[in-house]
Amino acid sequence: MYKQLSSGVKISITRSISIAFEQYLASIGWDEDRFSMEEFMKRWQQYFLENAAWFEKVPQDILLSPEFHEEIAHKIDEVIAKILNEKPTKKQIETIEKMQKQLGTNYTYGCKAEAHYVEQLLKEQLKEKERP
Repeated sequence: MYKQLSSGVKISITRSISIAFEQYLASIGWDEDRFSMEEFMKRWQQYFLENAAWFEKVPQDILLSPEFHEEIAHKIDEVIAKILNEKPTKKQIETIEKMQKQLGTNYTYGCKAEAHYVEQLLKEQLKEKERP
């Protein structure tokens, strides 16, 4: 059923999973001990209901199909695996290392998305440090 959807809808579904996953992980500070698949699914559902156009483009009979739900669960697993396995860029690593030296911190990160989170966190800390 998923395969029958247009490529635009499939891309939108993938994007909604990625965005919701990264937003959820940021909300828990990328702390794997705090991760809850149930909570992530709630956040993703909230995201696609409020922000994603794909939900309205998928026929109701497909949305209600157990087969579609199974295929979406598989897609979620794929997207999460891809995010978690994408290595940080050389530029991210260099930027983070430079900021960590300035701040005396030692954040770790295992993937590109987590590196982005750490980079934003460090930028905020630098702004705070520079305020009079």
